[in-house]
Amino acid sequence: MSLTAEQREQVATELKRFAADLNLTEEQKEKLQAALTEARERVGDYLRNNPNTNKADIIAKVRAHRDEIRQRVVEFLTPDQLSKWDSEVAKAKEFLGQKLDA
Repeated sequence: MSLTAEQREQVATELKRFAADLNLTEEQKEKLQAALTEARERVGDYLRNNPNTNKADIIAKVRAHRDEIRQRVVEFLTPDQLSKWDSEVAKAKEFLGQKLDA
């Protein structure tokens, strides 16, 4: 599935925020963009296939994708960057376009 313009903007917003906060290299930005894009596609697929899902299910799905993304970023972030990543994700009230209850 390809992303809509709004979904691409959500990925770009997340990428910009993390790139600045973590001082990512160009290679790290590319890898993070791929991880975020894939996760956003999966969330979109879930929402499309489950149109009557409730907010709690959506939040659980988004959180599951955060965990999957973390597993991928461990491969290319430095330990200091990973610590900052964890801190920023923990504080996030919105991730990949989905509002989360802290």
